[in-house]
Amino acid sequence: MPLDIRGCGTALVTPFRRDGTVDGDALRRLVQFQLREGIDFLVPCGTTGETPTLEHGEYTAIIRLVVEEAAKKVPIIAGVGGNNTRRVAALAEEVSGLGVQGILSVAPYYNKPTQEGLYQHFATIAESTDLPIIVYNVPGRTSSNIEPATVARLAKISNIVAIKEASGSITQQMEVLAAVGPDFRVLSGDDAFTFPLMALGGAGIISVISNEIPGQMTKLAHLMLDGKFDEARKLHFELLPLMQVNFIETNPIPVKAALAMMGMIEEIYRLPLVPLKSENRAKLEKVLAWHGLLQAQKVT
Repeated sequence: MPLDIRGCGTALVTPFRRDGTVDGDALRRLVQFQLREGIDFLVPCGTTGETPTLEHGEYTAIIRLVVEEAAKKVPIIAGVGGNNTRRVAALAEEVSGLGVQGILSVAPYYNKPTQEGLYQHFATIAESTDLPIIVYNVPGRTSSNIEPATVARLAKISNIVAIKEASGSITQQMEVLAAVGPDFRVLSGDDAFTFPLMALGGAGIISVISNEIPGQMTKLAHLMLDGKFDEARKLHFELLPLMQVNFIETNPIPVKAALAMMGMIEEIYRLPLVPLKSENRAKLEKVLAWHGLLQAQKVT
């Protein structure tokens, strides 16, 4: 099925209750908050969703819940990744029956495959599903950098339609944009790179801080898509402190702390993630207060 992903999509957190179980009620409220604020698409069960700590039944239940709550108002892109190619391909096939509109698949981690191995990994996943696939390059987490030439090869596979680019290198992002055709979407995987990547021709952002400010991040992406660069630049710098403080520790620790300060979720993590350090909590709270976000979106 065609999927033209543009604008801003939220990499959703997974709320937990104090007993450690998934808080479905809080997740439903988060989805409704995103929809009210005009988000373009949603990405459950990615890195921000603490997916490596989820049991399989929890994983599928979360995707079903988000699909149901979104009620076809926006596309749902499910995180489907791992370093066992056969297992990821089987999961992609399973997820195809859950009502999602696409898949976000991270590069294999720990194995450190060659470029040919990366290509064959994603090609195998693409063969297992008819769903559109967004490849996710985040070498800071995976130790596997999907090089521009490999992205260009992958872009020739009919249902590999986009890349979430989080290499942290604007040079590499330019090389990716130059290597792929006009119909292949390049999305930022870093909030702070939204403006520069989209100025170069990127199609949008899969955002972490849009958990907190979906309306403003969507506005930033759409200003860029509309060529309103001066207005977008101003908004980018207004949001930059929030972008930076949300990565003061490993994602999703700060964003979950922020959402708890906003009254939207309980601040519960699953090990090996632990709560924010006290000195960083104070920095986060200061930035949230400056943006008027403390308890601003509390839902009862």
